Amino acid sequence: MSDPISLSIVIPAFNEGRRIESSLDQLTSFLSGRPWQWEIRVVDDGSPDDTTTKVEAFVRAHPGVVLQREPHRGKGGAVKAGLLAARGEYRFMCDADLSMPPAELERFLPPQLTGFDLAIGSREGLGARRVGEPWRRHVVGRVFNRAIQSLAVPGIADTQCGFKMFTAKSVAAIFPHVTLEGWAFDVEVLCIARAKGLRIVEVPIEWHHRRESQVSVVRDSWRMFRDVLKVRARVRRNEIV
Repeated sequence: MSDPISLSIVIPAFNEGRRIESSLDQLTSFLSGRPWQWEIRVVDDGSPDDTTTKVEAFVRAHPGVVLQREPHRGKGGAVKAGLLAARGEYRFMCDADLSMPPAELERFLPPQLTGFDLAIGSREGLGARRVGEPWRRHVVGRVFNRAIQSLAVPGIADTQCGFKMFTAKSVAAIFPHVTLEGWAFDVEVLCIARAKGLRIVEVPIEWHHRRESQVSVVRDSWRMFRDVLKVRARVRRNEIV
């Protein structure tokens, strides 16, 4: 009989007080019915709201949930700190809005998925499903992805989806080299993974648009594009790892 799956779910959180309890409740309810060893690690990115207070209250009633406090650096910084501190053999980066239903997690784990180092949730391609997304936001996202593919990571249809599964070995190989702390860190992660010859797969998921998303299509797309150019320059100079 094989050992149970060891899973860490890492949730970067900045000013998520309005919805973090609901997301944690959904995740713990789902995980309690699975034969896995698991932890949920909420990485607070220096939130000035009541995020930490609400997570602390949830932790008292749910021993499998951990609060990790970090200074404010940005999503990339929070994800890096959480994945490096996590204990699971499989480590899942999970947006706090839980726009991917928890049941989709099984698509990223054995027996449904094997032979990978990094599995990327994808809202594109056969089997993927977008729910409630405004067409204008979708178009802007597709244009941005095309630009990212042409500049840095060709062939990956959805670099910015906030749901990604890493093995413990791939975390150790990738994240000591990650320098970006903002929204574009995903692109740097993928460039490093490719430079190291790691096995990357895309996993089609069901994804629900959340109106409360903290990403501004106009403001953050420009910031991400600027950071992607920095990553591209490092790749060209063979400085990515």
